[in-house]
Amino acid sequence: MTTHYLPVLASHRMSLGELAEHSGTHPAQLRRLVALGLLQANHGTDGALRFAAGQLAALDRIERLRTGLSINYAALGLIVELLDRIRELESALRTERAAHDATRGWTSRWTSAD
Repeated sequence: MTTHYLPVLASHRMSLGELAEHSGTHPAQLRRLVALGLLQANHGTDGALRFAAGQLAALDRIERLRTGLSINYAALGLIVELLDRIRELESALRTERAAHDATRGWTSRWTSAD
């Protein structure tokens, strides 16, 4: 799968056809990934699927994991959830460390002056 990244506004929503064209993925496969919960989509006013620009990167990640690990889509859903959770925990840890370091630096400046 060759993904063609395009400069897209963050608020731009792609149609099923646009995502299929940019990703090289068949529209039926995209519908399947939405049904499995691996891709997020909303229905437009006309009822058609609409995808946020970030779903192109999500699709690329899904396909890299699927081909690289040779696993089925059900297992892929679990792996994607675990990777997302790891990313959230790492982000929270970085935030906590930064807050701790900032507090420690402030405290040590005042205590070293005594």
